[in-house]
Amino acid sequence: MSNLTVSAGVAAGLMAYAVQRGAGRAALLARAGLRAADLEESDARLPFETYIALMRAAQDLCGDPALALHFGEAVDLAEMSIVGLIMNASPTMGDAFAQMQRLSRLTLETAGLSDGPRFVLSARDGQLWMVDTRADPNAFPELSEGAFARLVCGPRRFLPEPHVLEVHFTHPAPAWRAEYDRIFQCPVTFSSGWNAMRLDPRIATWPVALQPRYVFGVLTRRADDLLQELEDQKTIRGRVEAVLLPLLHTGEVGAEIVARALGFSRQTLFRKLKTEEATYKQVLDALRQRMALRYLNGARASVNETAYLVGFSEPAAFSRAFKRWTGKSPREFQPAKAAQGECLLD
Repeated sequence: MSNLTVSAGVAAGLMAYAVQRGAGRAALLARAGLRAADLEESDARLPFETYIALMRAAQDLCGDPALALHFGEAVDLAEMSIVGLIMNASPTMGDAFAQMQRLSRLTLETAGLSDGPRFVLSARDGQLWMVDTRADPNAFPELSEGAFARLVCGPRRFLPEPHVLEVHFTHPAPAWRAEYDRIFQCPVTFSSGWNAMRLDPRIATWPVALQPRYVFGVLTRRADDLLQELEDQKTIRGRVEAVLLPLLHTGEVGAEIVARALGFSRQTLFRKLKTEEATYKQVLDALRQRMALRYLNGARASVNETAYLVGFSEPAAFSRAFKRWTGKSPREFQPAKAAQGECLLD
């Protein structure tokens, strides 16, 4: 599970919901091992273990062991993830499900029983079932609970009739099982052989289209880019970047530190990077360049702040590196971006 991740948007959604329910934000952050900055970029990735810790802290601080169910009932995926937006912009429920299969890793990654998608459709005894295929589901049953609640309650707001006819969970019935009956409004079976929902067989043709088709195209292109970034993180280079990102501002970015975090020796790290035709120095330099451009492009930080954020102790050293990357100084680059913005406003 250590390599699995969750989007910061989903974690931020859980954080906001728990705060709304009475939990203290500072206490939630501390108990989950998070910083407020970790939740600012919705498409950033966090360790899956962090999400589990956040859920456990939220349940405790809200005094609600059924918090995952209530979170799924109350907060639509479109409020937290591009995946929810794409599903809402899909023409039909069948199209929305296909996009969920393809993109679900962008919300969170799970260890599955196979290399296929987490959610699959299965026909059994002439009935249509949606099955959650993740491995060892009872170790964190909240994940299936919340997903199923969200998949029931979200479409219920616009579909003409019930689309989920029966729900099964592999974990035993908890003391708050009445909440399952209230939320799902259909038969719920516990200690089952699978985590699955029986669907109305007509569901694939039922219309969705809560957003214009143009929005669907724009969002899917962005989602494809995010999927590629997620795949890139599975490479050694991507894993090195994932370790370096939270360290850049400290300046403590030596190869020994990164190698140790990945469980390698320094020489093993260099050898693995070489198989991907990269050196450690190249990876660090390219990451600093990418992050500097991101900070300056979005006017999120001043030149001096950007220098600090990407690990330069002296602005002059950052300026020299930036000119090597772009042919311009950081201060020349910023007015150019501002001018582009003024032209767009004319």
